[in-house]
Parts: sequence; structure tokens; C-alpha cells
Amino acid sequence: MRAILDVILVVLNLYVWVLIISAVFSWLYAFNVINGSNQVVATIGNALHQLTDPVLSRVRRYVPSFGTVDISPIVVILGIFLIQRIIAYYIYPNVM
Repeated sequence: MRAILDVILVVLNLYVWVLIISAVFSWLYAFNVINGSNQVVATIGNALHQLTDPVLSRVRRYVPSFGTVDISPIVVILGIFLIQRIIAYYIYPNVM
């Protein structure tokens, strides 16, 4: 059972990194640092969008809008940190 919890913790940690990379990618795209018409860049952007949009769109329904600033990735990352701490402090020690 601890192996399953370890896998869940690793997947949550990887998803945090995907969210961070997606946010940085969107900033680079918005400020024209990277070329959006490049096929590789478009593929990476599409993959990041498909990985993050299902979760972020649900959070955006409940988080108030701050104009052009989207804080939904921060809310999701904080939620993931909360889930990781609950697993690490309450569930993991009680599982044999």
C-alpha cells in the first residue's frame, strides 16, 4: 500500500512541475519570446494545454477573475501541496 501512496505522491509532484512549465510557457508565448507558428512550439503548447486545462478550467469556475492575471495554477498547486501533506502526515504513517 505504501508503494501506491509513493506513486501518487510522485504523480502529484510531476503535475506540479507540468503546471509550472505550462505557466512559464504561456508567459513566453504571450510576450512573443517563442515563435507560436513553429510546429514544435505549437505541439508542446498543445500538450501542456491538454494536460492542465481539465483541472484549471474547473478551478477557474470558482476563483474570481483578477483581469489578465490567472491565479488558478497557484490554487491548484496549493491544493496539490495540501493533498501531499495529508498523505504524508496522516495516511502514510498509518499504512503498513
